[in-house]
Amino acid sequence: MGQAEVNIGLLGHVEHGKTSVVRCLTGVWTLVHSEEKKRGITIRLGYADATFRKCPQCPEPEDFTVEEKCPKCGTATEVLRKVSFLDAPGHETLMATAIAASSIIDGAILVIAANEQCPQPQTLEHLMILDILGVRNIVVVQNKIDLVDKAKAKANYEQIKSFVKGTIAENAPIVPFVANYCLNMDVLIGEIQKHIPTPERNLNAVPRMYIARSFDVNKPGTGIEKLVGGVVGGSLIQGELKCGDEIEIRPGSPKGEKDRERYEPVVSKVVALNAGRDRLDRAIPGGLVAVGTSLDPSLTKADTLVGNILGKVGALPDATDILEMGFHLLQRPDMENPPFKLNEPLVLGVGTSTSVGFVEKIKKNLMTVKLKRPVCAESKTKIAISRRIGQRWRLCGFGVLQ
Repeated sequence: MGQAEVNIGLLGHVEHGKTSVVRCLTGVWTLVHSEEKKRGITIRLGYADATFRKCPQCPEPEDFTVEEKCPKCGTATEVLRKVSFLDAPGHETLMATAIAASSIIDGAILVIAANEQCPQPQTLEHLMILDILGVRNIVVVQNKIDLVDKAKAKANYEQIKSFVKGTIAENAPIVPFVANYCLNMDVLIGEIQKHIPTPERNLNAVPRMYIARSFDVNKPGTGIEKLVGGVVGGSLIQGELKCGDEIEIRPGSPKGEKDRERYEPVVSKVVALNAGRDRLDRAIPGGLVAVGTSLDPSLTKADTLVGNILGKVGALPDATDILEMGFHLLQRPDMENPPFKLNEPLVLGVGTSTSVGFVEKIKKNLMTVKLKRPVCAESKTKIAISRRIGQRWRLCGFGVLQ
């Protein structure tokens, strides 16, 4: 069917069932990294596509499915749209990956387990990230309702309603769900269709893509004559890409010794475009795409280029390691959040890039931060800010690049 129309992120606390919900919708288990399988949690950004369908015979909401034939009446189903799902980690030490996921999504499914008190720490932080980045199309999944009795399920539902009150998710539907058995999936698909529409896209703008993954697809032992170039994956936020296009990646690839590292832009060519297993003639905004390049695969292996921006040669903003931003501290009920201090270390999420920086200047609500690793961003870009609280990095505020 080709490229997906929309990106939807799965967010929520660790082990609340995000990956299991993705598996229900797509049939794909997104834990593919060896360490993820061992620990049973998402570490890297996972993604998978689903095609939403509708039965012309069954009444709503039983008419929504991902099957080619209706599981209830056997009628051939009609295609509605193709959707990309991004599975973000819920563990607090992996918040940077969750912030990266949020920067390239059009809507979100916030997964909350019915058998735990709401909100859990990452449930709270993920909702804050959605608010900061302006992701307002949200569906809440109340998962694991099979693990509690009716009274506890209702009590948890009221906790969720209280938690989202006054936030961007206040009017989001709450769908009871059992991810281990995919129960109520037709209702979930129906709510996604209603509350997470496909946004309008600007195809005439110069192409720009946030890189969320990069990898070497060559198997060990592949002969030199059969090697293919490195691959970067991400989502176009504007414009379109075609095979043969000359592209540039910024800030680029690190050069020199670690203590004297510098970054140089990388120039390459698009040699292939894929959406899942589908080969594309062109890539447009909406859904995740893999861009095959003519780069040496050693430059793209193991997510080396994550956080970079891809675009036409000469059309990207300059990379910088100095960020001047207006900032806002979040009022968090679960921790103290005092004013920033000079030389305080911060972790900044800029698009799909995460970089450590130190506060150089503060004046009222304006701040200058010196980064250890440069980023490529335009003015008005929103930045998620985390600070060290005890032994942890916690989301504490957001900035807007000047």
